[in-house]
Amino acid sequence: MNAEGERKQDYVAIDVDISEEFNVNLQRLGLNMSMAGVSNSTVKRKSDGMAPPGHRNGNSPSQTEVSASRTAEKEEREALVLWRKPIKTLNYFLRELFLDLYIYGMKILHHRVIVGLVALVSFAVWLFFNVGGPHQKYLDSFRKQTIWCLYWLGLGVLSSVGLGTGLHTFLLYLGPHIATVTLAAYECGSLNFPEPPYPDEIICADTIDPQWEASIWNIMSKVRVEAMMWGAGTALGELPPYFMARASRLSGYDPDDENDLKDFEELQRKKNNPESMTNLDRAKLFIERLVEKVGFFGILACASIPNPLFDLAGITCGHFLVPFWTFFGATLIGKAVIKMLIQKMFVIIAFNEMLVERAVTTLAYIPAIGPKLQEPFKLFLLNQKKKLHRKSGEGMPAEGNILAAIFEKFVALMILYFVVSIINSFAQSYHKRLHKKARGVKKSTD
Repeated sequence: MNAEGERKQDYVAIDVDISEEFNVNLQRLGLNMSMAGVSNSTVKRKSDGMAPPGHRNGNSPSQTEVSASRTAEKEEREALVLWRKPIKTLNYFLRELFLDLYIYGMKILHHRVIVGLVALVSFAVWLFFNVGGPHQKYLDSFRKQTIWCLYWLGLGVLSSVGLGTGLHTFLLYLGPHIATVTLAAYECGSLNFPEPPYPDEIICADTIDPQWEASIWNIMSKVRVEAMMWGAGTALGELPPYFMARASRLSGYDPDDENDLKDFEELQRKKNNPESMTNLDRAKLFIERLVEKVGFFGILACASIPNPLFDLAGITCGHFLVPFWTFFGATLIGKAVIKMLIQKMFVIIAFNEMLVERAVTTLAYIPAIGPKLQEPFKLFLLNQKKKLHRKSGEGMPAEGNILAAIFEKFVALMILYFVVSIINSFAQSYHKRLHKKARGVKKSTD
């Protein structure tokens, strides 16, 4: 049979009763999970019921058949996205979500004593925060600061988690926040913004505090907490690639993890054929060797600069079983301290009042569209200055600037894309789970 014929061969549809053990968790939740997703994707052989060639004499399938089957499965999984198969994708997403919730819920129940102690401490803290007394003014400040730190920590995690599919919260949140504080500092002449409403809103103080005069170092100090918490969040977001590669190394290579470790495995194969490597491959190889040979300081160097290839560093550390605290300590210092210092400095210098006004003036020299493009930026800066000089308690002035509207829609689209990517990822994980279970049952029956 030719190669095309071999590619079209599939295995016999999987019987529903073999999934009973796998379905027991979801059945307790009232869900009726079936193997329809597998049986629909693995069509019966268009013949008289003959078994695949490798099974005619009781032998296992050939390597070619296994490879073809996995390729077809991978293509089917990659096609499982909302814009192609919305109903099936949402169905798989919900099943994976409920299954994960059940699994982690059962894990929590296995540690009842710890859960009970946490609940007891949480109740005591809740009472402490809600009982009136002179301590409340200190608790209010502590509560606000804690929520503020957790907010930026969460945004940092969202920025780096997911092997590059994360929400780029520096461009959407932290960068604009630092830029706003910078512009306000030069407009007001100081950074002693009234609290409240800062940090929710920024207005100029009536008097200038000499200790908080507008300068690069004072601006960096003003945004230090949120920047460091965001950096710490990005360090936490780098842990999944590390743990994934570490578990794969300790338990043995699993072909089902091929998508997750695809770049790393491909790079290992290209080592034996250097002439086929691109410049990007050489950069990845440099990072891998730096992390492998230099250790802590190599990880620190990779984490201390804006590096889109840092996921590979995390996978490399997990693969070579680098100790957790060596990896996480270097990553935390690099991302929360050194890298954030560089990024803060860049944003503050870029949004210096003089440079911003010069940039807006330069827009007028663009042929044809220059003046039209310059006008929205002028209006935006003018509105921002009016906001800064209003009195505390006054309402926000009405604003209909097109730049603000465009940015809001851009943020909404980015968040929507992030949510869609999560749904697709959960659905594909459920698809992988189904096929992995089916192969396990098939091996046990063989």
